Amino acid sequence: MKPLTEFRSFDRPSRLLMVNQFTINVGFYMLMPYLAGYLAGPLGLAGWAIGLVLGVRNFSQQGMFLLGGTLADRFGYKPLIVAGCVLRTGGFLLLGLVDTLPALIAASAATGFAGALFNPAVRAYLAADAGSRRVEAFALFNVFYQGGILLGPLVGLALTAFDFRLTCLAAAAVFAALTVLQIRALPARAIRSPAEERRSVLHDWRTVLTNRPFLLFALVMVGSNVLTFQVYLALPLQAKAITGSGTALVTALFVVSGAIAIAGQLRVTAWFRRRWAPGRCLVVGTTLLSAAFVPPLLAAGRTGPGWEAAALLLAAALLALGTAAIFPFEMDTIVGLSGERLVATHYGFYNTVVGIGIMLGNLFTGSVFDLARAAGYPWLPWAGLVVVGVLCGAGLFALDHRRVLTPVP
Repeated sequence: MKPLTEFRSFDRPSRLLMVNQFTINVGFYMLMPYLAGYLAGPLGLAGWAIGLVLGVRNFSQQGMFLLGGTLADRFGYKPLIVAGCVLRTGGFLLLGLVDTLPALIAASAATGFAGALFNPAVRAYLAADAGSRRVEAFALFNVFYQGGILLGPLVGLALTAFDFRLTCLAAAAVFAALTVLQIRALPARAIRSPAEERRSVLHDWRTVLTNRPFLLFALVMVGSNVLTFQVYLALPLQAKAITGSGTALVTALFVVSGAIAIAGQLRVTAWFRRRWAPGRCLVVGTTLLSAAFVPPLLAAGRTGPGWEAAALLLAAALLALGTAAIFPFEMDTIVGLSGERLVATHYGFYNTVVGIGIMLGNLFTGSVFDLARAAGYPWLPWAGLVVVGVLCGAGLFALDHRRVLTPVP
């Protein structure tokens, strides 16, 4: 089915959420890739201060996903989506107007916490509205998601060429328009029964923390998400090591990754669904992620810059295919394992676990990358990532074989 035909087949709230996510990513990625350069250049902040500003943004989002999901389940999905858009409007506006470190930290925290408010709510709302078509909905959602990631930096590059503060104001305007759109066009959705409304937040958190199949799934999927994130870490680091600056090669990596995700997502999802159950789709997708690091492993330090660059492009393509295979079934499995109760809270907790795992995985990968190259073993980080993928795939296979990933009705 063509993307436009597939898009029209969903109800209005699902279509609106997909368009919203595209616009959210355009607004976010037109600004964030250039923030470090602005802090270091025109504002002249020290390296530790730049790291603090960026770190606060990441923590206020990843560390607060559980709170955002809990609030969405208690007060409704629409109010949290609107609140997140309002907060990000203010955060981006503040980034463009202030130049002191405390104010920049406050603005960065606001932009991060905004993501923690609307991300679980958007996914839970989409899952509820799509019903039995959750997998197809999340596949199409990822097309819009990746489209925003691809377009945002291009828009930001054009605006930042004039003034980064103009980029901040434009991003704030995007989220202000989104706020108005949510208020006027997104239907409210009833979330909890009167009996559920009397339950405490701690009761909701205990429900999630005692959901053993869900916890096992979240822990195993940390490995998959660490591998997916390497398009932002290991691949750009290797591109810089090969070419010196790495700018053109990194751009090519993101273009390849985004183009495959946008053009191939629906076909990949349909192909996988015809052949395997969701649990096996996750296993095969993770195997693809693991295989993505074999080309740079074989090319590391042996074949010359041209072959190493080609190996990185092939790795980016395989990572995009693996991510396209995994994402819809990953999102659907979370809903299934939640029993379709406290869905946003489950999404929030899942993102918190995965976020911590990605942080630790990136710390380890970055450290090993530098040490291995200095010691004359440039292949070692790639071998380690292949092993992570194999272990993650084995864990998913074991969970699927024991039917842990099949929710009990």
